[in-house]
Parts: sequence; C-alpha cells; structure tokens
Amino acid sequence: MKKLIFVTGGVCSSLGKGVAASSIGALMEARGLSVRMLKIDPYLNVDAGTMSPYQHGEVYVTDDGAETDLDLGNYGRFTNSPLSKANSITTGQVYQAVINKEREGRFLGRTVQVIPHITDEIKSRILSVGKDPEVDITIVEVGGTVGDMESIPFLEAARQLIHEYGRQNAVSVHVTLIPTVSGGELKTKPTQHAVKELQEVGIQPDVLVLRAGEPVDEGMRRKIAGFTNVEFEGVVSAHDVPTTIYEIPLLFHEQGLDAFLLRKMGVESRHADLKAWKEVVRKFREPKARARIGVVGKYMELHDAYKSVWEALYHGAIANEAAVEIVKIDSSRLEGPAAEAGIDELLSGVDGILVPGGFGERGIDGMVRAARWAREKGKPYFGICLGMQIMVIEAARNLLGWADAHSAEFNPDSPHPVVGLLEDQVDVKNYGGTMRLGKSDSVLKEGSLIRAVYGAERVSERHRHRYEFSNAYRAEIEKAGLSISALTPDGGLVEACEWPGHPWALGVQFHPEFKSRPVAAAPIFKSFVAACVANGKK
Repeated sequence: MKKLIFVTGGVCSSLGKGVAASSIGALMEARGLSVRMLKIDPYLNVDAGTMSPYQHGEVYVTDDGAETDLDLGNYGRFTNSPLSKANSITTGQVYQAVINKEREGRFLGRTVQVIPHITDEIKSRILSVGKDPEVDITIVEVGGTVGDMESIPFLEAARQLIHEYGRQNAVSVHVTLIPTVSGGELKTKPTQHAVKELQEVGIQPDVLVLRAGEPVDEGMRRKIAGFTNVEFEGVVSAHDVPTTIYEIPLLFHEQGLDAFLLRKMGVESRHADLKAWKEVVRKFREPKARARIGVVGKYMELHDAYKSVWEALYHGAIANEAAVEIVKIDSSRLEGPAAEAGIDELLSGVDGILVPGGFGERGIDGMVRAARWAREKGKPYFGICLGMQIMVIEAARNLLGWADAHSAEFNPDSPHPVVGLLEDQVDVKNYGGTMRLGKSDSVLKEGSLIRAVYGAERVSERHRHRYEFSNAYRAEIEKAGLSISALTPDGGLVEACEWPGHPWALGVQFHPEFKSRPVAAAPIFKSFVAACVANGKK
C-alpha cells in the first residue's frame, strides 16, 4: 500500500518544516524510493501570486505556471519530486472547488459542511498527488502551527487518512521548538504542550523533530519521549548546523531517522546512498576560491524574498568549489546625488553584481545605476527578469542618451517606454495568475555568451512577468550596444541581452534559479560565479 508522511509544526511558525520535509524526502530517495511532495497552506488566497514578498517570502513558480509557497523550492532542491499546481493546496483552492460543486448541484441537495465535504476535497487532493503506480511515499507538509484555527480542516483530513490507512501506512512527523532560556538551558515544556495540542485533534505523532540552537542530548530526548508517547528512536535533534541546510539529510541519517520511518511503515529498502549530499557538504566546507557578489534588490530586509536566488548562488559556488559571500544592497541606497558620487565606495570590493526580479517603482533608478557601474567597470553582471529590463533601461538612458527612458510599469507617461506590456495584457484587471507564467522555450543566438553557458541552441526555463522588452525599440537599442542574444521560438519576444565585449554580462527574462539544485547548479549561476571568482583573482 502507498505510504503517507504528514509533517506538522508546533510552538511557532518558521521552524523549518519545509527543510525537514524535504530532507526526509531526500533520505527516502537515497534509499531508492519514489516520493511526491505536497504543501498545504491554510491561507484563503487561491495561490501566492498576489502576495507581497514581505508577507510570505518569494513566490516559487512551477513548470505549469503555478505560483506557490517558497517551500516548493526546497522540495525541488532536495528531491526529484515533480512539482506542479497539484503539489500546492490552499484553503482558497479547496473552498472555491467545493462551492463550485455546490453551485453545479453536485451534492444532490445535501447541506454542504466542513465535514465531510471540505475534508473530502482535501483528502482527494492529497491522494491524487501519489496516484502514479511508481510512487511509494507522499510527504505532506501542513503549513502554519497546530492550534491555529485555519489549520483545523487540514489536520482533520490528516487524522482521517491516518485512521483509514492505519498507523503503518500513514505516519505523523511533528516539528517543535526547544528554546534556550537565560543561562543557556534548553527547555522541553513548549514541545510537550505542542504534542498535547496535536493529540487533542486526534493525531499521535510518530516522530518529533526538535529544532534547537545546539544538539539536544540523549537524556533530554529520552525525557521528551517519555512525556509524549513517542519512541526514543523517533525523537530527533534538528539543531543548527555550521555549514549549510544541505547537511540536514546527513544529520537526520546519522540519528537513524530514515531507518526508523521505514521500520514504522514496514518498508524494505536498499542501503542509503548519500554520496552526492556528502560531496555537496564537503565542497561547501572546503572552498578553493572565494567571491563577493553584490545583490542589488528591493526586498533586502527579508531573506526569504529572494530565497531561490541565494540558494542558486550557493549552488554555483559548490559547482566551482568556491565560497560566495553575498553582499545585500538595497537599491534605494544607490539613488540620489550623494549615492552617485559615492557609488564606487558603496560597491567597492564586490566581484560581480546581480539584480534579481521584483515589482514596483521603488529603487529602480538605483538598479540602473548599479548596472551602469558594472558595465563601465567591467564587473560581471547578471540580471534576472527585472534585472534584464534594467539593462534595457540603462542602455536607452546611457548609450542612446534618452534620459527619460523607462518601463511603462513604473512610468506610463515616459516618451521612451523601452519596456512595456504585451498587447494581451493591456486591459488585464485581475492580477492573479495572469502574467506570463511557467515553462517556455528560448532560442539562443549562435556565438553569444548565453549559448556558451548552456551549450545548447534551445532551452526551457520558467517565467513570471507581465512586462517585456518593447519591440518598437529593439533595433535602436541593439545598434547602440546592447546585444539581443535569445528570443522566443517565434522571434516575437526578447529572452536575453548581453553587453558585447564585456567580461561577463547577461540579462534573462526568465528565472533560472527555480531549477537550480545543489547537486546540479543552474548553468547560468555556475558560469556567473566562475566569472566573479575570476574577477576577484584579478
């Protein structure tokens, strides 16, 4: 019978349920099993597409255009689980589906209620993810914290599935906090209460993952096991590691978590093959080179706003056996006369500049100034989505002399809107899921940097944007010195730009960070980090 693993969280949010679930998935795959990952978000939004990065971190995009929670990025980096719209469930999706069925008369006049109609919809979506005959285990992460009102229907659905499948086929993993109080003492009481809350909704955890700043010793784990009715082998210390989150699967394996889960589920497997993860951690610990990369963006106060970008830079570093120091630069700091005079000091010491995606006018002129600095100083420059559009605006202003050139997104009245909306986007009023989203092909120009980076004529990458390089200005801007190096297969849209004769400069309209993995860095990130390392050696 197919197996289910439910991952829940107690005490507080942001404990790392996503990394825990992903690490369990990586361990199951290392033992030769096929897994599928699923994230449940209890918010009423249909998806994460219209949410500010300050609310929920970055929006992760799948091949089929789903705008999802950033934890799906962890799933993609740690496991081989295919990711699509089906791998993300929200309260908004569930209630919308049930209400649509009610309007269609599909409940035959019955009163529609949370139980059984909402919970049946949730259960159906959970089970559909693992319906492929080759899938062995579905790992379901329930967002939020046990005890939150919003999570109740999802926890009830999990309870029903555990009851229907049996404890051998449906396992509960609960992630809790072991805080440190004055004097450095670790306290178990919050975990005891968190387990009690889970038990009150009818779920007895099989595994406890204890988040702590330092290792939780055997004595404390035995105490927790005794208070919570969890076997000692199922109480795991998930303390901070000194290197990288990619060490977490190894940390769990050393404590026997994978073996314990397999025993609980009655699953036989091969010996865990963790060579690839050990090699990733080794390269992270023993870099042979270093680079400082300045990331000039809009949401620098919140680390998770650019989560996939940070991780892809680390992947590029691992691929080059290098260490990357990321210098976060709020683009607003590069605006104004004072910043212009002191830009060399502000950007001193960085070996390359990366401008990531973003929305809204704040800080745009600072990004343009950073791009110009990189072009004139010969520093490696990498622009992602908005970062490519910044290259276009910078070329129009500083190579063509159009000081008023801008994107129609930020200045609709600009006499030179070098970045504008597609015709089919002009009258769009509903912003949810209406951008150019998901996987799309790009044809790479022969002799270009991007062609050399990918080693292919055609690539497929994920998009998330509404504005494009305006075709009306293509010829003039390219003549002025910005090379167009990739187009859509029909030639209608610009997918990449470069500065000819520059050591390394590339802007792409897509998001290569979404497909990057620690064991297989995205080609552009690998090449960009290599260019930054080379620049640093100069």
